[in-house]
Amino acid sequence: MSVDVKYRTTASATGGREGTARSEDGRFEARLSTPKELGGAGGKGTNPEQLFAAGYAACFIGALKVAGQQLKVKVPDDTSVNAEVGIGPRAAGGFGITADLTVSLPGIDRDQAQKLVDAAHDVCPYSNATRGNVDVGLTLA
Repeated sequence: MSVDVKYRTTASATGGREGTARSEDGRFEARLSTPKELGGAGGKGTNPEQLFAAGYAACFIGALKVAGQQLKVKVPDDTSVNAEVGIGPRAAGGFGITADLTVSLPGIDRDQAQKLVDAAHDVCPYSNATRGNVDVGLTLA
């Protein structure tokens, strides 16, 4: 698979789930903490699953806009995506994640909204990266 890269960024983490994460340009910096459900203290920091959920939700809205251009449908400004990311042990060993996206497209008829969601799932980089590796659920709100 070939990708014509238009943008590249770098972030680093130190200390693992109890450390910090930071983008190379310093625009983003987060304290990390492990949730109690994963054996941590549940501190005030964020965690990789929350970061993944936020990134996927934002990226999927961008993909909806691309799909809207392709289908000649204006995606409403108040479109929202809620991404729920789960983590846990896999039957095959190790850990895995799941993602469930709930998409709200106010004012778009349900059939058209479903076409937008399906088309967005085909073009979204997060969807393409997870396809075949992560169970992703798509629901219209």
